[in-house]
Amino acid sequence: MDKQHIQQAAETIRQGGVIAYPTEAVWGLGCDPHNTEALEKLLTLKSRDPAKGVILIAASFEQVQPYMDSSFMEGLSHEKKLQLTHTWPGPNTWLVPPSDKVPALIKGQHPLVAMRVTAHPLVQALCEAFGGPIVSTSANPAGEDPALSEKNIHTYFDDRLDYVLSGELGGLGQPSTIRNLLTGETLRA
Repeated sequence: MDKQHIQQAAETIRQGGVIAYPTEAVWGLGCDPHNTEALEKLLTLKSRDPAKGVILIAASFEQVQPYMDSSFMEGLSHEKKLQLTHTWPGPNTWLVPPSDKVPALIKGQHPLVAMRVTAHPLVQALCEAFGGPIVSTSANPAGEDPALSEKNIHTYFDDRLDYVLSGELGGLGQPSTIRNLLTGETLRA
């Protein structure tokens, strides 16, 4: 892992840029979740409907905890807490009630927010260097297959990204599972 490139990617995000980076299974696009202009640029690059929302990805539970509704977390059963702690870090995205800290464009039209604590060492280092969670959505225009290589990134987005953080995918065959923590429903297996 090249710390200089990780720092450059984190700085690009802090300055309002949109980056591409490898995740557990596919390449992702990311930006600062609190920068509306960057989020709008990311959604435009993907031709993604803002109503769909995006995922927050983080290096640790401590990074995502401020984005979860605290009263929900306090009332969460021991069993549900174990589901989170035993599946994070890992390729598991959970839908949970958001705190007021979650920007509207992150949730889209949904009442819950999607978040994941990654086990990918490069993405963990990126979130640590940034100092919090970043946006994570597959790096592909709507209707196209997710990018599986840096070459795909350049084919899809040419020079419209602000930075590409080179690295290897995490070796999973499919994107993270998405489940609703309240209901247990699986939205993407």
